[in-house]
Formats: sequence, structure tokens, C-alpha cells
Amino acid sequence: MLTAILEGMPAGLALQAEDINQELARRQQGYGSGGRMSIERDEVRITAGLMNGLTTGAPIALLVENRDFKNWREKDITPLTTPRPGHADLTGAIKYGYRELRIALERASARETTMRVAAGAICRKLLAEFGIRIGGYVTQVGDVIAQIDDATPYEERFQVAEENDVRSPVAASVEAMHEAIRQVKIDKDTLGGIMEIVALNVPPGLGSHVHWDRRLDARIVAAMVSIHAMKGAEIGPAFENAGRRGTQVHDEIILASDGDALTRKTNRAGGLEGGITTGEPIIARVAMKPIATILQAMGSVNLATGQPEATTYERSDFCALPRAVPIGEAMMALVIADALLEKLGGDSIAEMHPRFAALRQARLSDLPMDNVEWRFGYE
Repeated sequence: MLTAILEGMPAGLALQAEDINQELARRQQGYGSGGRMSIERDEVRITAGLMNGLTTGAPIALLVENRDFKNWREKDITPLTTPRPGHADLTGAIKYGYRELRIALERASARETTMRVAAGAICRKLLAEFGIRIGGYVTQVGDVIAQIDDATPYEERFQVAEENDVRSPVAASVEAMHEAIRQVKIDKDTLGGIMEIVALNVPPGLGSHVHWDRRLDARIVAAMVSIHAMKGAEIGPAFENAGRRGTQVHDEIILASDGDALTRKTNRAGGLEGGITTGEPIIARVAMKPIATILQAMGSVNLATGQPEATTYERSDFCALPRAVPIGEAMMALVIADALLEKLGGDSIAEMHPRFAALRQARLSDLPMDNVEWRFGYE
């Protein structure tokens, strides 16, 4: 079974198991999935931190049982001594001194992300209280790229992505993505790609520029690459921006027609400047490598015999990217919820709402300037 404990959630948030189960179901849906998804039907039990449908402010304990466990309970386990390239088999043995690689295999399994999604579902409920919405979609599978019209609203992208099994925001790209995954199955290989995870209606001023570990862009990127097989992340079109001039990258600040609100012409910063939210959509683009469990054998060394030996196949997906989108959304929700709680404080939802309403906004009226000369005053 899998266990998660979520601490710090304020009291008074309406919550039920179905709020979590619907996100767990999304994690199990996607074209290119392997055999495990036909075995497990994840459902959560909330065993602490909830009374009469409301959070109590105490740690919330979550439990998901593995249905497949009963099939292995009485079986002798064949030793795994040949590490698979791309996995934690060899590195886990080096770090922990395992004498059986399956221990690393099981703990490093992406099965663990079930509980990230469960905890993230609760954070999504918290964020929804304040109008914050998180969604995601696949922009590329292998070399197939979804050509997204920049004018397409994010809510529309989310909706279209949930209507197809590759989670593409562009319906016209679905069949090409299907074909790429079908071909990789025939070739006994795997495919990765790119997904975008977006947070909407996040207020400006969350995060910090003061310390490296408090910068919200750093925390988001770290959360994204902590997901299994994710090897890179950027905020907005960061790598594309790297090839441009500064005048082509930075988002000009303009005064709205009301003469008070400060807005941006563009959002090439991906919703963050100096580690702090700007109020624009937060956009994380995440690169997933082709997963390392491949039907084709790869070269390795049997650590028990010391002889070269080909790897053996363990059950896995051919393309896990569509299923990774809800995981990325969960990680975004965890990070944004944490930042919001840092900003607002409060032990209950009732305390947080008036504090949220009083947050400083990007408005001239919220930003009085003294406009007088001064000195640093250091001795």
C-alpha cells in the first residue's frame, strides 16, 4: 500500500474522497499505458485530518492499497542482479549497498506518484477557494509537435486536452501522436516528449527574491524535475528566450485604461520575475525522457556473475507522458499552495479569505512611492 501525510492544510476546507479519486483516475488514463493500469484501480482512504467532510487543521493521512499485492504475497522473488540503463537499479545499489536490485526498482517506481496526485488534489481544492486554477497538456510526443495558436485561451487548451487520450490541446495533432506511439510499440521502444503545466489567477507577490531556496521559479522547476523521467524544466519559453535579445524577451509594463492597474503586453517571463509571481499565468514546460523500461534488451553487466548480460523486461508504459500531466499539475498545486500559505498564514479557511482579499496587487494605488532622496546608512 501507499501512504501520504499532508501537513499544514488549514481547517474548514470541504473535502471528500471523491475529490481525490477523480484525480487518481486521471493519472491512470492515457494512450501508451502499459499493463499495470489494467490491474490497479486507485481509490483513497482518508484516515486522519478530516471530520464531517471538513479538514480539521491536523495532518491529513491518505492510504491507497495496491490490488496487485495479493498476487505476489506468497511468491518467491527471482533476484534481479543485472541493472537496467536509465533506472535507479545501479545507482541505488551504489548508494545503499543493496544486494538485490529489486529493492531500488520498487522504491524508485513511478507508482509513488499516486500519492503526489492524492496530496496535490487536496491542494487544488485549497487553491480553488481563492480562484486559482491549474491545468496541463502535452505539447510534443517524440518528434510530433502540437502547433498551438498563442491566442487560444488556457482554459480551452485544458478542456481539449481532457477530451483525448494523449492530452493534446490541439485536436488536429492527436492522430499523429497516436501513430508515433503505435509505431514505438511495434518497434518495442519508448517515447518521451514535453508537457506544459499552467497555473491561472495566481496573485502577484508570492515567492521571494531574497534567498535561493525561496525563489518560486526554482521551487517549481525542482518540483517538476523531481517527477520520474523528467530531465528538464523551464519557466515560460526560457530556452527560446536564451537565443533572443533582451528587448525581445522582457515583458513591458503598461498602465491599464483605468489609470491604476499595471499589466503586461506579453508573458515571456512565464508568470515570474525575480522568483516572485507577477499575476500573469505561471507556465512550466517540462521535458520527459523516453522511459527506461524497454522491451528491447539493452547491454548491461550481471553484478552477481561479473559477466556482460542483456537486461530483462519489467512491465511498463510505452509512452507515459499523457499520464504524467496530472502528476505535473499536482506538483504545481503543492508548490503554489505552499507559497500561498506562506503569504497568508492563518489556521483556517475563514481566516485566509480576508487576508487574500487584502493582498497587495499590481496597482498604483497599492504602491505608494516616497520619491525622496535617502542613504543606505551602513556604518
